[in-house]
Amino acid sequence: MAPLISTSAVAQHASRDSCWIIVHNKVYDVTEFLAGQSFLQCFLHCLLLTLKFQEHPGGSKIILKYAGKDATEAYEPIHPPDAITTNLPVEKHVGAIDPATVVNVVKIVTEDDKRRQALLDTRPPLEEILNLHDFEAVAKKVLSEKAWAYYSSAADDEITIRENRAAYQRIWFRPRVLRDVSSVDWSTTILGQKSSLPVYISATALGKLGHAEGELNLTRAAGKYGVIQMIPTLASCSFDEIVDTALPNQPLFLQLYVNRDRQITKKYVQHAEKRGIKGLFITVDAPQLGRREKDMRMKFVGDDAGAKVQEGQTDITKNEGVARAIS
Repeated sequence: MAPLISTSAVAQHASRDSCWIIVHNKVYDVTEFLAGQSFLQCFLHCLLLTLKFQEHPGGSKIILKYAGKDATEAYEPIHPPDAITTNLPVEKHVGAIDPATVVNVVKIVTEDDKRRQALLDTRPPLEEILNLHDFEAVAKKVLSEKAWAYYSSAADDEITIRENRAAYQRIWFRPRVLRDVSSVDWSTTILGQKSSLPVYISATALGKLGHAEGELNLTRAAGKYGVIQMIPTLASCSFDEIVDTALPNQPLFLQLYVNRDRQITKKYVQHAEKRGIKGLFITVDAPQLGRREKDMRMKFVGDDAGAKVQEGQTDITKNEGVARAIS
């Protein structure tokens, strides 16, 4: 059995030349990330998917912030449990921490934390939330400012999103009268897949900004009520974690960003097909990132602003909001 590693030993590796971190009581050597080797190089054979990343020196600063320390609290909200163990080369798995040397740190509860918790405790019961506008009003109160800015923002002056809403409001349903409505069936098929409603859960990144279990909540709800979920590329949870959570034969779609290396995309799509994905939605309208001004005003974002596929990436722009951080 390998010897346990003390926290004092880990603390000696707290520089750019030798950087260790602790996650879930295990020690990992992440020095190469700071030395300029992209985490993507270690990541591709596991995730088979990459996105373009903007250069920014803040990425290495984020890792150095936790150099020689326990990074679990920063890691936990946004990454699946096996992200490091699956994607970091095994030779970088230093060993297990000696529990006898761990010093418990009391987390400081801020006034903002207290305010949000009070709002969560007093939020209305689900049966009193009657429509999507009600959900939005509650979310604006209980989400963190960072999460709300990301979820609610749109490009530039948000003219397009306002026009989109106006366009939907111009759609009217022509009533059919003198019809037997004793039994109403809302179900339909979407891409040949049965759905209890004529809608599906579209792909939205970073579910854990809203809840600790992220997209898994949507997967469970979709399975329970017979609605189709589309898995986002930039989910907080891993693709396989989401698929494993689904019920047997539960239909799932996948949103895909096509990589310049078509072989990477091919392998990823083949893996999705093997896991039973029923529909592929390819994003074709993002040749460059839109300016989400509301999100950008949040400036520097925290360590939980990355997507699962960015785990360990050092060159991430974090001074222009969440949308830029995951682009």
